[in-house]
Amino acid sequence: MSRNHPAPLHRRRYTGCGEVDYGRQVESVNILIVKLSAIGDVVHTLPSLAALRKLYPDAHITWVIEEASSDLIQDHPYLDRVIVSRRKRWIDELQHGRIDTPLREIKSFIHDLKARPYDLVIDFHGLFKSAMIVSLSSGKRKLGYDSMQELSGLFLNEKIPEDMEKHAVDRYLDFPRYLGAYVNEPEFLIPIGEEHRNRVERLLLINGIGKQDRFVTVSPVALWDTKLWEDKKFALLCNRITEELKVRVVFTGSDRGKLEHVQSMMSVSSINLGGETTLRDLAYAYRLASLMVTTDSGPMHIAAAAGTPVVALFGPTDPTRTGPYGKGHTVIRRELSCSPCFLKKCDTMKCMRDITVEEVFNAVKEKLTEINKGTAKEG
Repeated sequence: MSRNHPAPLHRRRYTGCGEVDYGRQVESVNILIVKLSAIGDVVHTLPSLAALRKLYPDAHITWVIEEASSDLIQDHPYLDRVIVSRRKRWIDELQHGRIDTPLREIKSFIHDLKARPYDLVIDFHGLFKSAMIVSLSSGKRKLGYDSMQELSGLFLNEKIPEDMEKHAVDRYLDFPRYLGAYVNEPEFLIPIGEEHRNRVERLLLINGIGKQDRFVTVSPVALWDTKLWEDKKFALLCNRITEELKVRVVFTGSDRGKLEHVQSMMSVSSINLGGETTLRDLAYAYRLASLMVTTDSGPMHIAAAAGTPVVALFGPTDPTRTGPYGKGHTVIRRELSCSPCFLKKCDTMKCMRDITVEEVFNAVKEKLTEINKGTAKEG
């Protein structure tokens, strides 16, 4: 990549009056991004990566990330290196008495982390697990939030305020803006290669969907039980999309069994790509789709980053903080006194169960009508 000479990196601190003090200039060549998980959070950090690259075109930028989300940033043109943490696998193996392999890999991970002295380490995560990475790194400036969540702030020597009323994308962009970046339109670059395009197009073609055919992707999965909508409702919705709107339905997600269960309750055919795609495959599949219907999940954020209109079902979480980012999306939620609660367990899950098939179908119908008129999705 051809890059211009980097701008000097300024050491700054907040004065507490909304202003920034400039100290000694330091020429930055090595930057470490710490954002370990989850899929949506990694997607939300992509605009900050782009802003840092534009601010320091010649900097060597490394990203430390956990295994489950790492495919999203492999081969990224704005990154020079990706260091993958297999933390969950290591913990599982150690708990089952398998010591040699995880210890060897942990030692290698720490060696890789310390191999380069970093001028700037940014903790986008703000948790104890990310603070450990910051502490292990050979970083001069260790920048993060002043929230002290899980005592992560103890491992920093430079902090900025964390505004939880902002969307996560804008909250993360506070870091490059603090460093001097100007961000007008956030850039979500997911590196999709020819192998991803070929694999997705082949999977769709063998299921009867060509390049000119319209389809809607549906992701009924979520990490939290409280984010789920009933499978039967998804089935009824997909029946209506197929029969009344004459659009094919393509299910996506890692839990193929969950998708098959929804399909078993449908009266029409649908396509199940569950477990057959990588994260970057999904990004391309969503780019080809006319629309996505989803719970609050990682795939929702990938679809929004790919520029695809999203109809998102929200309950225990706050769409102003973590909803699909950008224009052209529809969020369906109930205005209940208990929502958002951010709870992973709930006896009633009323916020999700009160969402009806009719209102979701109407939102899909309206959005597809907009798309047909060329007002919701370009290209």
